[in-house]
Amino acid sequence: MEFVSPTKGSMSFDGMFGEIVAFVQEFPEDPYTLIIGSDSQAKEQVTSFVTAVVVHRVGKGARYFYQRRSHRPMRSLRQRILFETSLSLGLAGAMAERLSDNGHSQLNIEIHLDIGQQGDTRALIREIVGMVTGSGFDAKIKPDSYGASKVADKYTK
Repeated sequence: MEFVSPTKGSMSFDGMFGEIVAFVQEFPEDPYTLIIGSDSQAKEQVTSFVTAVVVHRVGKGARYFYQRRSHRPMRSLRQRILFETSLSLGLAGAMAERLSDNGHSQLNIEIHLDIGQQGDTRALIREIVGMVTGSGFDAKIKPDSYGASKVADKYTK
């Protein structure tokens, strides 16, 4: 799994995790939220998926990383949203496990979903939010899901 930091370039999962821990250790007394969100862009030949990881020092800035992958074309909106959610949940699970192993289990992990009350995705809210909360993570939808709708979306184009 290769991740990209806009300031530090390409790195492995371990490299990204190290950057997150270093960011938190700069000011360990400050509150932090770890945000994971995915977005997709369907094109004729391929569907592009981007998963973003944002470590937010509440009220004092953030750092983010993203991972891009291509998949066969997915025309179904429901199928794309389910796949986006599964990508976010998979990464959140790996992050939670690593945080627990390294003494940083106090970091709250939020899953930001690219769904909301407006548009075609409103019919999916209950199912997708239930999937995330049933996995033990907090779920945020639009307009509060900037990890997916702003950060990840920026790199799907």
